Amino acid sequence: MGIENQTSAHAVYNLKLHIAFVTKYRRKTLTPELLAYLEIVFGQVLAAWRCELLEFGGEPDHVHLLVSIHPALDISVLINNLKTASARRARRQFAEHLAHYYWKPLFWHREYFDSSVGGASLETVKAYVERQGSEEQARRKGKAA
Repeated sequence: MGIENQTSAHAVYNLKLHIAFVTKYRRKTLTPELLAYLEIVFGQVLAAWRCELLEFGGEPDHVHLLVSIHPALDISVLINNLKTASARRARRQFAEHLAHYYWKPLFWHREYFDSSVGGASLETVKAYVERQGSEEQARRKGKAA
């Protein structure tokens, strides 16, 4: 995972998200084979959205994604698309396995977790923002005196 900035036509950005999805009813449906398949699916879906899957991991009842995203995205729309596409493909590819857990076309819980991830702590960024303009203001005060 690099910390290098990315560029687009009008922006320089470095946006990372930690996303987690939980299976419906927290059922332990995610086998190693299904997790491997989901990693591929998430990578494909993210690439179509100009994003990148940096890391992926999971347990029998949930998955975690570390994602680099494009600044023009609506995060909630992206997450909805990730959940919908992955659920649809998983139910198609692993229909027999998932039929033991769900009799309706269910897969992910409605809720999700997402959090921005950065290299600096919140306190560091707050201090940086507070200092903006301080040197310029001090210089102006020095000229006025």
